[in-house]
Amino acid sequence: MKKSSLHKIDLSTFFLSISSAAFFGLGIAPPEMNEKPKIDLDLARHNIDLLELMDEKTKGNRTAEESKLLEQLLFETRMRYVEVERRLG
Repeated sequence: MKKSSLHKIDLSTFFLSISSAAFFGLGIAPPEMNEKPKIDLDLARHNIDLLELMDEKTKGNRTAEESKLLEQLLFETRMRYVEVERRLG
């Protein structure tokens, strides 16, 4: 069996993955992308909702570091969502 080059996922990595999908939906993509990202507010909202669900369902089972990361990601994705939504009118 071929060994995967992906790292083992942990809760923080999972939170970062979800937030990356939210940022992608907001048109914020990694700099190595060659094309301009498209804004998809439904995709962004879906992933923000998923972060909120993870916040609710993992409460009491996270480390302090994981909780701080999730709090920061929720704040940042929500703020960016509002900014993009206002900009689009």
